[in-house]
Amino acid sequence: MKMLKRWNDAGMLNKVAEITIYFWIIKILATTVGETAADMVSVTLNLGLTITSYIMTGVFVAALITQIRYRKYVPWIYWLTVVLISVVGTLISDNLVDNLGISLETTTIAFGVALLATFGWWYAKERTLSIHTIYTTRRESFYWAAILFTFALGTSGGDLAAEGLKLGYGEAALIFAGLIGVVTFAYYVLRLNAVVAFWIAYILTRPLGASFGDLLSQPVADGGLGLGTVITSTIFLATIVFLVVHLTRRRNSKAPLMLEPGSA
Repeated sequence: MKMLKRWNDAGMLNKVAEITIYFWIIKILATTVGETAADMVSVTLNLGLTITSYIMTGVFVAALITQIRYRKYVPWIYWLTVVLISVVGTLISDNLVDNLGISLETTTIAFGVALLATFGWWYAKERTLSIHTIYTTRRESFYWAAILFTFALGTSGGDLAAEGLKLGYGEAALIFAGLIGVVTFAYYVLRLNAVVAFWIAYILTRPLGASFGDLLSQPVADGGLGLGTVITSTIFLATIVFLVVHLTRRRNSKAPLMLEPGSA
């Protein structure tokens, strides 16, 4: 019966990673890469924001299509899609602010409204926002739409706190980390609803990662540590790859042995 609940009529398994400490570590690493990799390609490699947006959006769409075509959770494609959607979410926010001149306050509010609308539509159609039940294409579509808006919202919100409000990258990172701590306390001690706690924490990890990425990569004169986008992106991407490979091997080692007919 438990197994049957994991499958839908088309034979699809839940498409989201198991929520463990590894999930949150890779998620924060991915949000940091989203911030630094977007800057690396557009500024350091001198492709410009517009060309970078076209390239990364194309790569992301290809990864997303591959992710949706799989009938179960596959670590490498799932986390590749998360990293790419993080980059695209950053670029959407940067295009609105830098190319169109829209204020960070406006984009933060707009992305917040869009995210709430996505949650509202998702719940109205499915009666749940739980990520443990992403086993239909429609639910997965809602899931990735929500993820995109969390990344765009987090980018605008993180930049608003660090730059717009002049809190500084390190201070902004500490504030968002503290808010995540409050959510964690509310979940474990005050029994905050698990779905609500997950999504609030998920949203907050984006500005945390964005602020941390800027802290590491931005020049010392601008309040950063001066590591640059190339070094920062490389370190975090390498760590993500290492963790995903580790999770994949551990997942495969736990898979049941398939016996040939008549062998048992």
